Amino acid sequence: MWKYILKKLLLAIPVLLGITIIDYAIMSLAGSPLDMLVGPRISQGTIAARAAQWGLDQPIYVQYWHWLVEVLHGNLGYSYKSYQPVSELIASHIGPTLLLMGVSMILGLLLAVPAGIYSAVHRYQKRDYAVVSASFLASSIPGFFLALILIYIFTVVLGWLPSSGMITAGTGGDAADIARHMVMPSIVLAVGVAGGNIRYIRSAVLEILEMDYLRTATAKGLGRGLVIRRHALRNALLPIVTVIGMQIPTLFGGAVIVEQLFSWPGLGLITMNAVTGRDYPVIMGVCLLSAVVVLASNLLTDILYAVVDPTIKY
Repeated sequence: MWKYILKKLLLAIPVLLGITIIDYAIMSLAGSPLDMLVGPRISQGTIAARAAQWGLDQPIYVQYWHWLVEVLHGNLGYSYKSYQPVSELIASHIGPTLLLMGVSMILGLLLAVPAGIYSAVHRYQKRDYAVVSASFLASSIPGFFLALILIYIFTVVLGWLPSSGMITAGTGGDAADIARHMVMPSIVLAVGVAGGNIRYIRSAVLEILEMDYLRTATAKGLGRGLVIRRHALRNALLPIVTVIGMQIPTLFGGAVIVEQLFSWPGLGLITMNAVTGRDYPVIMGVCLLSAVVVLASNLLTDILYAVVDPTIKY
């Protein structure tokens, strides 16, 4: 296992390098941060001086090389807008994102796993069709549309929940206040997680239920619930672990839109501000972090395979 982990980590180095090259090229094609400075009160001399200060007067490959060297020294650069170190900016906003992602993932799995098992056990019945239809609805509804519906119902009409921020302005922001602000964004992300996972879990459990050893266990007189809990569920965990591993990067990306809609002070908010302001260092810092999250989730999934199924050897 340790040799396998080391091999995966070594293979991740060229993958990360390729991802950063592609990200930097696409970002450069989208436009220069200097375009945001153009105005009647800004002279060409000022723009040229700013270009030299940021290194934007050099070719793209030279700019990328300088950025890469600084990253290898642990420096992600400084924001063009706030002049803060990018590492500090990301560190100050990653906590709310991880909190929102973690709660949404748990809520989504708490909905998806029982619903998927229930649907598989009652396959081809009305209850099965109802659960599958609900999963299709949950996975097809756009997150921004669901967010707007929740805001209209619970904030505009009922006035029960706040629609923006993480804490109420002028308060200390206790756990109850944060929980109230988290309700709607967590529901939006959790619905997406549950909608996509229910059908995967249903298919995995259905495949296991067709195995001969489960029929034998049932024929011996074991109860249906005991057979599912003790024999079927464990063997159905491999595809479930795969889905969970795939869901982490999806949540990380989906949180960008949700955080923007609810003004949640996480990475999504600073990412959208960086994109609209063409803040190169912040964009590259977030892209690098996203790539690391994807590779780490894939490695974690592989490790969990061996934990769930001891017969798997790498």
